[in-house]
Amino acid sequence: MKKSCFVLLLCLLLTGCGPAEAPARPDRPQIVATVFPAYDFARAVCGELADVRLLLPPGAESHSYEPTPADILAVQDCDLFICLGGESDAWVDTILSAVEPRGEVLRMVDCVELLEEETVEGMQAQPGHDHSHDHDEHDHEAEEHSLGQVVGMDEHVWTSPCNAAAIVRTVGGRMETLDRPNAAAYRENAEAYAGQIDELDQRFADLFAAQPERTIVFGDRFPLRYFAEEYELDYYAAFPGCGTQTEPSAATIAYLTAKVRDEGIPTVWYIEFSNHLVADSIAEATGTQTAMFHTCHNVSRQEMEAGATYLSLMEQNFVSLKQYFG
Repeated sequence: MKKSCFVLLLCLLLTGCGPAEAPARPDRPQIVATVFPAYDFARAVCGELADVRLLLPPGAESHSYEPTPADILAVQDCDLFICLGGESDAWVDTILSAVEPRGEVLRMVDCVELLEEETVEGMQAQPGHDHSHDHDEHDHEAEEHSLGQVVGMDEHVWTSPCNAAAIVRTVGGRMETLDRPNAAAYRENAEAYAGQIDELDQRFADLFAAQPERTIVFGDRFPLRYFAEEYELDYYAAFPGCGTQTEPSAATIAYLTAKVRDEGIPTVWYIEFSNHLVADSIAEATGTQTAMFHTCHNVSRQEMEAGATYLSLMEQNFVSLKQYFG
């Protein structure tokens, strides 16, 4: 009864929400994705065979996103709902507790083996985490950075191209089951896109295999644990991947600055939608440059309109890294 009333309320709210989106084709499967990687994988698999909708608007922050009534109804009525399944889309639980989707739910974190997010040396731990560990009580650096502290499961699974290819193939398998008359086409599309990602994965592997030193420094959050693990990179950063802080401590900045200077690291990285003030500060103090690494979590409206894909954004990252290690 409560769910029925809730849906009725949503329908009433929608009458005042402005112009409606173009109506979906009732003869095609309806796919709803919460974040850009899921959306990109689904549209690559489905092509023109299904309608694929992205919930998170271009440029929006997934951690603070609040679904609209239209979003909630879209999730309820879709044939396949693809979400991250991690902390940054916890708002999905609000939707799923309010309305029961008539279709299937696919969580990307269930498609691959998960890694723990942790606070590495030099990284500022997040408030509320347990800082207890074995160290001398006067060891300020250890107190500040809580080395090796487990923060939780890292949700940014797609940042490893190997994982991304696996998720694409999983989406393809789900679509084969949902729309059996077009199963062969979904399978072909999934394998074609996953195959391109596999090729890029090999290019990354070849690039890093030629590097005796594989250290990168991020003056930002670091949502790239899967990428670093895949290619055995050493990384240092200001915050964990799901960190909400934007102002690092003086000790964190000093540590990262010394790391860049002492090891002759030529570039300080930052991620998309960052103000990159921390990276700029470290680069200015060390006489180095900054560069963006696109995590593909979301894209700007300009990138969306230009036809950005997971593959094209990771290609950009490859070019940047090749210049960095060149």
